[in-house]
Amino acid sequence: MLIGVPKEIKTQEYRVGLVPSSVKEFVTQGHQVLVETGAGAQIGFTDDIYKEAGAKIAASAKEVFEKAEMIVKVKEPQPQEIKMLREGQILFTYLHLAADPEQAKGLMDSKSVCIAYETVTCKDGRTLPLLQPMSEIAGRLSIQVGAHYLMKHKGGTGRLIGGVPGVKPAEVLIIGGGVSGFHAAQMATGMGANVTILERDNERMRFLDEYFHGRANIIYSNTDVVERYLRKSDLIIGAVLIPGAAAPRLLKKATLKEMIPGSVFVDIAIDQGGCAETSKATTHDKPTFVVDNVVHYCVANMPGAVPLTSALALNHSVLPYALQLANKGWKKALGDNPNFRNGLNVCYGEITHQNVAEALNLAFNPAPKALAA
Repeated sequence: MLIGVPKEIKTQEYRVGLVPSSVKEFVTQGHQVLVETGAGAQIGFTDDIYKEAGAKIAASAKEVFEKAEMIVKVKEPQPQEIKMLREGQILFTYLHLAADPEQAKGLMDSKSVCIAYETVTCKDGRTLPLLQPMSEIAGRLSIQVGAHYLMKHKGGTGRLIGGVPGVKPAEVLIIGGGVSGFHAAQMATGMGANVTILERDNERMRFLDEYFHGRANIIYSNTDVVERYLRKSDLIIGAVLIPGAAAPRLLKKATLKEMIPGSVFVDIAIDQGGCAETSKATTHDKPTFVVDNVVHYCVANMPGAVPLTSALALNHSVLPYALQLANKGWKKALGDNPNFRNGLNVCYGEITHQNVAEALNLAFNPAPKALAA
């Protein structure tokens, strides 16, 4: 199979779909890899390094899309990329379609086979192995970013996240105790903050309670609890995820007026629409906005701020799945593994993931004809 790796074109996105070591794995197993020139240059992977790994270098994205049987990316395809997709071509990347009806329409019109990293599951049906590494990074970054914007000259309260002897540390509220929330809590407790995690799953609460052993408060989440803790928190992390679906809007606009002026809200769930009524996607060059004296950080590709770490971590998880697609073809690879099949979001013009279909109010086809053919 000929695998194509275009250069990412989203604002300040420097990650790359395949790093050179991954390219070498494909070549070793008899495949060809075509990498757009400069695709990995910003993180130290030059064209020459890709050539040494066995890749061929394309002069443009157009050449990559025209020649490749499978496109491997990091972020969702931008409008100019969607126009280059063709019928039957495999697209393997993050999609986050629930909050992006325009992208969904473009992918349906292209009749390509679109497999989303974020909805592939493990055997337990819950763990998201291709989302997990970026969730880990986003969770850790959220505290780093939040501490930065708590500084007064950035619009924050002026409170040091870990405090000093005689002065209390910041109150950090983490809404959601999944992968992102867990890693945010690790960072926040490590920096000395007073941390509260809101969670609804009893099994997960027990795990968090046992792990943090008193270093974080684990509280059952409901509307009243969310509102009460929002009012007294310096830094709030939105880490709620429903696979494939739009994030629930737990932070209401009316509550903002009751929050601490200069408090900071970091919305990790922004890729799925965000978990605040006031959330709107921002970029690394303009990462924040303020509503009712609350600083909102809603960058849609947070891990892109540390692209070297992110690209390597993502490749470690994605490579085994991408190799299955190349070695078996997409039909057999998905047919052999129902958990991998959960990643199929769009297939020959049809929405094939239930949560995506419901979020977009579109027809859902769990068994597209192309998959059975």
